[in-house]
Amino acid sequence: MREQLLLFCNWSTLGVCAALKLPQISAVLAARSARGISLPSLLLELAGFLVFLRYQCYYEYPLFTYLEYPILIAQDVLLLLCVFHFNGNVRGAVPYLGAFVASWFILPLQKWTIDLAMNLSTFISAASKCAQLQYLWKTRDSGAVSALTWSLASYTCAIFVRFVIMLALNLWVTATVLRYRTAAVKAE
Repeated sequence: MREQLLLFCNWSTLGVCAALKLPQISAVLAARSARGISLPSLLLELAGFLVFLRYQCYYEYPLFTYLEYPILIAQDVLLLLCVFHFNGNVRGAVPYLGAFVASWFILPLQKWTIDLAMNLSTFISAASKCAQLQYLWKTRDSGAVSALTWSLASYTCAIFVRFVIMLALNLWVTATVLRYRTAAVKAE
């Protein structure tokens, strides 16, 4: 039963990721506008995905453990091109795409670089969400932003909520152990 649940979670996450940005791309194309989409958010998200993919490739993890990332990167690049197109400056995407390609080769030059980037990838991903929120609050206009894309992204994260909860509980136990260890030393 446990293996079947894990298999379901893996395949459903992969399936959702395969279509994750399609509603957003469709909404942008239908509106013929990128209004409401934060460029910094999109760039940070793309950077986070790229770092994670490069890390997995560098350490030669099995493809199935990161297969969704090439799909997400392709969708984000397409969305990036749409944003630049509807903002009237497709050529503006070139420096960003060049930086992403260059980072693919620069990240693994030193082991510490790829490891540091991976340690920062959660922060980068969180920053992308904050940038989108900040943009929406500033403009008070969701424009062509797809609620379906964001809800699908929530699903892919919900599967990992167990790990966050377990992390929090493990840290709590650790803190409690250290607190009582300190209290026992003071009592002696």
